[in-house]
Amino acid sequence: MADGGIGRASAFLASGTVVSRILGFVKAIVLASTIGALGVSADMFAVANQLPNTIYVIVAGGVLSAVLVPQIVRASLHADGGSGYINKLVTLALVILAAATVVAVLLTAPITHLYSIGISDDKRALATAFAYWCLPQIFFYGLYTVLGEILNARRAFGPFTWAPVLNNVVAILGLVAFVILFGSDPTGHRAISSWTPGMIALLAGSATLGVVAQSTVLFLFWRRVGLRYRPDFRWRGVGLGSAGRMAGWTFGMLLLTTFAGIVETNVVILATSPEARDASVGALNNAWLIFMLPHSVIAVSIATAYFTRMAEHAAHDRLADLRTDISASIRGISLIIVLAAGVLIVCAYPFAAVFVNNDFTQTAALGTVIICYLFGLVPFCILFVVQRSFYALGDTRTPFFFTLFQTVLVSVLVLICMSLPSALITPGVALSVSIAGTAQLLLAAFLLRRRLDGIDSVRIAASLARYAAASIIPIGLGILLLVLLGGTREGGFAVSGRPQAIVSMIVIGAVMAVTYFGALWVLKAPELRTFAEPVVARLRRR
Repeated sequence: MADGGIGRASAFLASGTVVSRILGFVKAIVLASTIGALGVSADMFAVANQLPNTIYVIVAGGVLSAVLVPQIVRASLHADGGSGYINKLVTLALVILAAATVVAVLLTAPITHLYSIGISDDKRALATAFAYWCLPQIFFYGLYTVLGEILNARRAFGPFTWAPVLNNVVAILGLVAFVILFGSDPTGHRAISSWTPGMIALLAGSATLGVVAQSTVLFLFWRRVGLRYRPDFRWRGVGLGSAGRMAGWTFGMLLLTTFAGIVETNVVILATSPEARDASVGALNNAWLIFMLPHSVIAVSIATAYFTRMAEHAAHDRLADLRTDISASIRGISLIIVLAAGVLIVCAYPFAAVFVNNDFTQTAALGTVIICYLFGLVPFCILFVVQRSFYALGDTRTPFFFTLFQTVLVSVLVLICMSLPSALITPGVALSVSIAGTAQLLLAAFLLRRRLDGIDSVRIAASLARYAAASIIPIGLGILLLVLLGGTREGGFAVSGRPQAIVSMIVIGAVMAVTYFGALWVLKAPELRTFAEPVVARLRRR
């Protein structure tokens, strides 16, 4: 795939992700208006709704991502174009996912207890009731990943990124139905005893129905890439052993990540209160949603478009081309991510005001968590590329060890946060994740550099330095605008309501973006000029 092809694929991936993420934010805003952004209801639903994601990741999530694309690229060299291998692999994956889903549903109560050790029985009972409806999502998250990654390996990138749009639409309709039937609770003060089985079924069931729609719609696109799924249980003799060995290390890595998640959730949940004053699990989830917006739109879109080509280069032992791809993807991603991190840190309080019902205490609590997460955004996005570079090489063993390092570090830091005042526990956990993630990147980059005998480190470092220098003036201007718009005080325009917050973010973001790209142009950043010069030349001709 030529660089132009990478660019077009990345743009198409990003467009689907942007629409999906916008709807995801609409869903999160509607959810916050329905059950509150902070408080018992929001926290217990957050605990339950994150369980299927967590268990799916343990069972197959990263395993599928790490193994499927490289294996399918290699299988495409077979006489049948890899269709026989794909049918066997999909059948095996779905059997494992179905078994895991059944076991998880049967063990709903103890699993929920594991993630809510420090709370009262009535709160845990509500979380468990939600979890019964949410846990079937495990199978359908897996189905979505299997079908989507196979489409990606066949260079059909669009369906995988556009399918979540349907998920969000279905979930939003479910929330609207909930408000119509049962009313809203934007302050998060609804008592646990007021939750009925019908309310629980509609709220959590509609969330699951969205995931079902997201996954099953991908079957419609298989024939477009020349595939037709036929269950095949003959798993011997087709090279699945090598995939299994790769999956073993990834499975261990995911167990480590899950252990860290359990520690984080049990520490953060200590801040849950009926008064909904301090940030807890619900706030952490919303902050993570904001954190993941630029990562999903920029990092995932660019890295996914590069990943198939990286796997091809690794399969043919073209390591020089692989190093070039790694460098180009890191520099391209960082160009935008540095700006995104700066804008979101400056706009954290207005962004929090979009979720919170005109309460500055809650706005400040959520905004502080957002800022603490965002300190680790740039390292997190670069780590995404580095990790997938190892996957392209067929190496899942090394990521296990640098994830072990991160798990130990983040667990220690999070446990220290238990000694903090309630209002600081959740920001402390978010900051711990950022610190541990940055340390993990440094170790992972060192190991990759040693594996490939270099990763264009000097060029990457020079680009990051230019981006950092170019962001200084934009951040200063952004903070000045934030203060002038009242974004740091109660009753200020930027935090006084949802429309005011959105207007403020648009103004601040536009000023920062223009200043940032202008500074990069003055600094003669080659990554920006590579993109901009053909556009400028075309405008001049016109």
